Amino acid sequence: MTASYLTHLECPRCGNHHAADRPQNLCSCGSPLLARYDLAAVRAVVEPATIATRPADLWRYRELLPVRDTAHIATLGEGWTPLLPAARYGARIGLPRLLVKDEGLVPTGSFKARGAAVGVSRARELGVRHVAMPTNGNAGAAWAVYAARAGLRATIAMPLAAPAITRKECVVAGAELHLVDGLIGDAGRLIAGLVGAEVFDVSTLKEPYRLEGKKTMGYELAEQLGWRVPDVILYPTGGGVGLIGIHKALGELRELGWIGDKLPRLVAVQSTGCAPIVAAFTAGARRAEPWPDAHTVAFGITVPAPLGDELILDALYATGGTAIAIDDTDLLADLRAFGADEGLWLCPEGAACLTAARALRASGWLSEDEEVVVLNTGTGLKYPDSVA
Repeated sequence: MTASYLTHLECPRCGNHHAADRPQNLCSCGSPLLARYDLAAVRAVVEPATIATRPADLWRYRELLPVRDTAHIATLGEGWTPLLPAARYGARIGLPRLLVKDEGLVPTGSFKARGAAVGVSRARELGVRHVAMPTNGNAGAAWAVYAARAGLRATIAMPLAAPAITRKECVVAGAELHLVDGLIGDAGRLIAGLVGAEVFDVSTLKEPYRLEGKKTMGYELAEQLGWRVPDVILYPTGGGVGLIGIHKALGELRELGWIGDKLPRLVAVQSTGCAPIVAAFTAGARRAEPWPDAHTVAFGITVPAPLGDELILDALYATGGTAIAIDDTDLLADLRAFGADEGLWLCPEGAACLTAARALRASGWLSEDEEVVVLNTGTGLKYPDSVA
């Protein structure tokens, strides 16, 4: 069954177009590539009412995803995570309309399953048989699991300090696992030495389809709110693919006419121990400088030099958003307070967004009447040491 209205890949930096029907990494200018679709054709064949009749997973948006033949889809039921009101904690911090989108309920326990499901499915469709990537833990676990589901080989490199459960997920899925005494950049250098004609590099934003899976969070948010958008979305930002993807998704929905012209203000949340995007945004820069001596308990956002820095900053500037850095002590306190108020154990990265919301409300950047969505990008169960 043919599903996708994918037309080509486009470089957001130099504007060059690239063929979509062969494996692609970066543009020759060094920028990530973005998938583009025939949105006029999509508008003619599908509408929100059609989407509502489909199964509750991310493939309900199949016309806006890159897999052309549904026979190549590798799925474990990912997507359509709950959007939960957090009125008790919200009232505590002056945001009674606070909502949390809980990505901890997807397969592998983090939002990374979205990118892996679409990225692996498209890789298989394009004839790739072996994928390789560096990871801070959850992405590697997800790609290992979905590669196994699709019958592909996977090679994963991760720092020794990554959450132990993510190593075990890779082992269970049969991946070739390399542990690196360093950060994700060190893991990336190891992978760079392995890729070649038989091994395809699926590092963050070095292939274009992980982003397409993660953008479905944006589609879901709009649909769950009745095809409208909230005032603000806070996103924990390391590599930034989720934030970039949500921005891309909402732009596509606006062009389709499925939402109005208004877009939410996007907020990139980082740690004071690793805040390259915050530093760049504060300086009004277009590129981020590598962050020295990066460290935080929110391990998933320990990305000192994100490849997608331009796209992250573009999304913040375009939506009137901001970037904020959070202290580890504060995010761990908010993780505990939110659990006591709402009964949900967030991952440290999601808890950082709570702290950011609290700080932005206290500063007046957020107002009491605004509808604010926090993305909890994974289950706290994968981080047992986050609670003493």
